[in-house]
This record gives sequence, C-alpha cells and structure tokens, in this order.
Amino acid sequence: MVRRDFFISKTDKVTTQLINVDISELKVLVDKLFDHVTKVGGLGFGTSFLSWVASFSAIYLLILDRTNWRSNMLTSLLVPYIFFSLPHSIFHFLRGQFGMWIAFIAVVLRLFFPQHFPDWMEIPGSLSLLLVVAPSLFAHTFRDDWVGVAICLIISCYLLQEHIRASGGFRNSFMQSHGISNTIGILLLLIFPLWMLIIRFI
Repeated sequence: MVRRDFFISKTDKVTTQLINVDISELKVLVDKLFDHVTKVGGLGFGTSFLSWVASFSAIYLLILDRTNWRSNMLTSLLVPYIFFSLPHSIFHFLRGQFGMWIAFIAVVLRLFFPQHFPDWMEIPGSLSLLLVVAPSLFAHTFRDDWVGVAICLIISCYLLQEHIRASGGFRNSFMQSHGISNTIGILLLLIFPLWMLIIRFI
C-alpha cells in the first residue's frame, strides 16, 4: 500500500514538473513575440497582424479538419472565434452585400437542393449566416470589446486543452506527424487573445 502511494506521488511530481516546464516555455515564447512585434511596427500593427494570423489559422484548422487529417476537435467552435477575430476590413466586406448573397445562396442550396449541399459546406455556411445576421450588439460592441477577446481566449484554451489531452501530453502533440500542424494552428489561435489582453492591461 505504501509502495503504491509512493509511485503515485512520484508520478504526480513528474507531471507537475512537466506542466511547469511547458508553462515557462510558453511565457518565454509570448515575451519574445511581444518584443519582436513591438519592434516591427508598434502595438497597433501587432494587433492587426495577429488578427490576420488568428483568422487564417482558424480557417486553416477548419480546412485541415475537412481533409484526411481529421481530428477530434470541436471545429464548430471556430465559427464564433473567426467571427470575433476576423480583421475589420474582411468583416465589413462579408457583412455587406457580398456576404448577404453568399448566405442567401447557402440557405437556398441547403433548403431546396440538399443533395448539392456537401457536408464540408455546413460550417462555412453557418459562418456566412452568422456574419450577416448577427445583431450590432455582437458585430460592433462585443467584437471590439473585452467580451470578444474573452470568448476567443476561452475557445482557444479549450481547443488546446482538448488537443493536448487527445495527443497524450504537450510534448506528444508536437511529435505526432498529423498533430504538429494542429498544435501550431491552435497555438496561433491562443496568441491573438493573449496579445489583446496584454495590450488592454498595459
């Protein structure tokens, strides 16, 4: 009995040490990113640049999940993430007439021609609908406020935690052939809300 308790406490210590090492590596990564981005063009440039990176990495993860590199991620969570992190120029373009036509075509295809509406179009179709029909409280107030940042942070932390759990640890998520692309994509999702929080509290 004592022997089993000894092994359990020993593995708990090892797990705690590994988590602490991973957290310290993430802190160093965020510090370096913050230094590099502020040297390149200031905080405003960093915010818009990271918004583009986060949006494209979310779209990249959606595409990855629809190909043969399927993961167990809840990719429908990427729809609100893209909604809150999409750069302003693309957001307003897709919220205008162009986005309305895309949403209209998606609804017509889904309702009247379901055999011509492929499964991989479900999430992009729901994103186009969300962009067009979202009330201004979400589209303008929450999107530019800490609420949108908090939602992005919660989604990215949840996806990272689920991916690490499915991979069997943080280090293992970088060692699997298909997992490394998902890991990098999710880490890029996490950088944008962290950056926004850092800027708000500076």
